[in-house]
Amino acid sequence: MMNTREYFNQCFKAEVPKFVRVLKAVPKDQSAYRPHPRSMSAGDLAWLLASELHDACELVDHGQVSYVQKPAPALAESVSAYEKNAAALKRRLAKVKDAGWKKKAAFLVDGKVAWKTSLGDMLWGFLFDGIHHRGQLSTYLRPMGAKVPSIYGPSADDPGM
Repeated sequence: MMNTREYFNQCFKAEVPKFVRVLKAVPKDQSAYRPHPRSMSAGDLAWLLASELHDACELVDHGQVSYVQKPAPALAESVSAYEKNAAALKRRLAKVKDAGWKKKAAFLVDGKVAWKTSLGDMLWGFLFDGIHHRGQLSTYLRPMGAKVPSIYGPSADDPGM
């Protein structure tokens, strides 16, 4: 029977290509697009997804991460950073054993603990947050003139085969 650490690894590996498809679907000249003034821009969302994986690597390495919002680079750099950070996290996850999965982890904002739980719970939270923001970004695609790629099955633009 698979434990939650093993299941997370399986889920993460399955999700990465879906993230990459959505990120690569964003038109290069549309990174400033936002559907509403209070919404994040497409470029900021792409950078958030890439940055979150870097933060996940920090969590695995050090047991804590300090969230620091940085300006988004060009869209192509965000996509590249996502792929690089996903590969780095996969390598780290392969080395995490059950005891490490259960160790305490902390997420800090402005030097203060905003969230403290086990490494495993926090990594699940990061994955779910990423999926949430990927969904947000995917809703921007058609209004930007792009096609929505297959994520969990066919879209109106991509049969997903």
